[in-house]
Amino acid sequence: MNNKKILLVEDNPGDARLTVEVFKYNNRLPKEFSLVEDGVEALAFLRREGKYSGATRPDLILLDLNLPKKDGRQVLSAIKADENLRRIPVVVLTTSKDQEDIRQAYDLNANCFVTKPVDFDEFAKLVTAIEDFWLTLAELPKE
Repeated sequence: MNNKKILLVEDNPGDARLTVEVFKYNNRLPKEFSLVEDGVEALAFLRREGKYSGATRPDLILLDLNLPKKDGRQVLSAIKADENLRRIPVVVLTTSKDQEDIRQAYDLNANCFVTKPVDFDEFAKLVTAIEDFWLTLAELPKE
């Protein structure tokens, strides 16, 4: 079985570490993580530019909205406008519960919008549910 590749776009080191650890703890299927901390890096990674020339295409993108340099909305818009990237599922994983953020994410063709719970157990359940659906049940397109 091939490793599922996940790109995590998260500027908060604590949230990034927690997300990766929960995915790895679940250990149901092999996973490979890449982490970038801002929107400019995310697009460079996805387009395999500069230091990311050897990057592998992710099967799933977990995208925070509030990022430095280029925010998550701009990144989402660029991904979904790109012929080579738009089929990669993008799960917006953010602290926001703002209805305008939710509407805007779906208008930009996010595949899913979820709010990060503050409680560790609830966060672990959320990450497990994302893994179960997007990496186990859903059929994902190949490159």
